[in-house]
Amino acid sequence: MDKTINFFDTTITEEAVRLVNESMLSTRISAGQKADLFEKKLSEYGLINPVTVNSGTAALHLALVASGIGPGDEVIIPAQTFIATGLAVLYTGAKPVFADINSYDGNISVESIKSKITVRTKAIIPVHWGGYPCDMDEINSISDEHGLIVIEDAAHAFGATYKHNLIGTLSDFTCFSFQAIKHLTTGDGGAICCKNNEDYNLLKRLRWFDIDRENSKTGVLGEREYDAINMGYKYHMNDLAASMGIGNLSKIDEKLIEIRLCAEFYRELLKDVSGLKLLDYKNDRYSSYWLFPVLVENRKDFIKSMKNRNIPVSVVHQGIDKNSIFGGIDETLIGQRYFDKHQIHLPINASLGFDNLRYIIETIKKGW
Repeated sequence: MDKTINFFDTTITEEAVRLVNESMLSTRISAGQKADLFEKKLSEYGLINPVTVNSGTAALHLALVASGIGPGDEVIIPAQTFIATGLAVLYTGAKPVFADINSYDGNISVESIKSKITVRTKAIIPVHWGGYPCDMDEINSISDEHGLIVIEDAAHAFGATYKHNLIGTLSDFTCFSFQAIKHLTTGDGGAICCKNNEDYNLLKRLRWFDIDRENSKTGVLGEREYDAINMGYKYHMNDLAASMGIGNLSKIDEKLIEIRLCAEFYRELLKDVSGLKLLDYKNDRYSSYWLFPVLVENRKDFIKSMKNRNIPVSVVHQGIDKNSIFGGIDETLIGQRYFDKHQIHLPINASLGFDNLRYIIETIKKGW
């Protein structure tokens, strides 16, 4: 071990620091040219119609609002996610309905989705757990058959690909988080991608009080001339956050390469460890590996053993259905309950280094 092992490691590039300083010195720090430029850069990276917002939670909420989700509607989600996914559904007055997950990869189960559809179902939110893409062909096929909206929760999955397609190009909406510890950070922030141009224009209005900033002129009295017809929100991204995003985006591919090398190292050298199972990842997609999940026996012993050797490990999140606001634990979610019992995540980040990786792997191989 050559240095302290961090579970997460935030990357802020020199370019990001320079651009943030430039924005601060200009004193133009609200949503402006840098926010517009960040959206252009995200589009050039390959995302479809990216609309920046101030958090991943705001992205989910706006995507639901733009989809017309409201009271009496049902939205199918996995419990294996952060609580924000479920709360965003509640914000609209709709009901989150929990589908089970695949115990072998942590993602929402296609068969469980099918069993949860009712006449009130309006949308599906698949969560790409740890950055590993869900079975999107099958999920979008279900949505086509039943006339449902698909809103991908890609908070973990910036840079991930599914069948050679970048996450952010596949579904009605895709929501990203650029929160402090994400691969691409703006300090806090997010983005929504959408395939429909009308949705794109609507989202740009909804994120700023339903005011069309690009086409609303300033009148003689000094106020914008506008007519809000929808419930709007203060969800826009400011130029300080966007400046950080532009600078960090310039190095994101290098970072993702380093992280995937770490993951390949883990997957090759931990595949035969007794009491530990790697998740079953398919070859037709690439995870962004925001997390490296494994399934272990005697998890508390494993956690204690790792922490005694200065290796941070964490479940990160267990099933959110346990929260009273969602009704409490659903024992019918068999895959979820198995995952809750056995999942743990190993450190993975671009600055981990070969010596630390080797130390983690050798420590695990010694047993717990």
